[in-house]
Amino acid sequence: MLPMLTEVYGNASSIHHFGQAARQKLDAARKQVADALGAEPQEIVFTSGGTEADNLAILGGSSGGHVITTTFEHPAVLASAGQGDHTLVPVDGRGMVDPAAIQRALRPDTKLISVMHANNEVGTIQPIAEIARIAAEAGVAMHSDGVQAMGKLPINVGDLGVSLYSISGHKIGAPKGVGVLYVRKGTGLKPRQYGGRHERDRRGGTENVAAAVALGRAMQWIGDHGDAERRRIETLRDHLEQNIASRISGTHVNGAGAPRVPNTSNIRFDGIDSDALLIALDLKGFAVSSGAACSSGAPEPSHVLLAMGLNRLEARSSIRFSLGRSNTVEQVDALVDALADSVGHLRKLAPAYV
Repeated sequence: MLPMLTEVYGNASSIHHFGQAARQKLDAARKQVADALGAEPQEIVFTSGGTEADNLAILGGSSGGHVITTTFEHPAVLASAGQGDHTLVPVDGRGMVDPAAIQRALRPDTKLISVMHANNEVGTIQPIAEIARIAAEAGVAMHSDGVQAMGKLPINVGDLGVSLYSISGHKIGAPKGVGVLYVRKGTGLKPRQYGGRHERDRRGGTENVAAAVALGRAMQWIGDHGDAERRRIETLRDHLEQNIASRISGTHVNGAGAPRVPNTSNIRFDGIDSDALLIALDLKGFAVSSGAACSSGAPEPSHVLLAMGLNRLEARSSIRFSLGRSNTVEQVDALVDALADSVGHLRKLAPAYV
């Protein structure tokens, strides 16, 4: 990014020398993203992140018609679909969507199906190619939120058969504030942001060249090193889950038995309040997530876990662990030590736990 901030600072839409230098960098980044997705550069729309990409896909791709999505999507998808007529399809106890349920939800006025590629809390991988075939047979556009899948799975949008696919930069090593929406050639898309003819009239606004260049480089890194890194991270995740199971009683992997991305593990600890465990781990130097949101100061359990059939107590006893490029087996072992100590201490404070 640094040269884009200090040397190539022109507006990529300007025709003067500085603008054209920026345009060349933007075009190169667009090609890097397209190559990584198995797409064409003209099918790539740069956005401000995954949330905007999801909003553009759903609000711009549905043309005000009926939308089908699932009960455990990211809030960016659920909130966008909620702006109009929509149907929520449930998931099973493993966090998997049944393509037949998607098919049953189709209506004559259905314009768009949106199913996330990999869930952001439990990591389950959905049968996107199968659902996309159902959409194609019905003449309906297919969107997938791929924010949690990019970099964790090999992705080719042609093989998936999707019309629209969202990714976010900060999930793969690029900065926050940049994302991409893949728009298959011929897919109708009404812009949601006006003010200029940027991104082939699909998203008005001066492009963030520095962030786009960083995203392109991150995508290139995934192409060069992604397979090896995925294997390494999966080994770490399995090591984490096996050691937790062997050292701490009353634990359950949410989504176990379903295909999952290698970096995510969501584990339930019987008799534990997830927020208390999160704080205990934070004090020991580990950053994890409970997956909960706070509303008016009252913590609410994860809608993802509730959609999978967990009750509120079970959902509030679950912690999400995410592994990344910088993590090592030594850190995982230290985390298990911290977990065993923290869970043991918290259970002693909860007399109701058996």
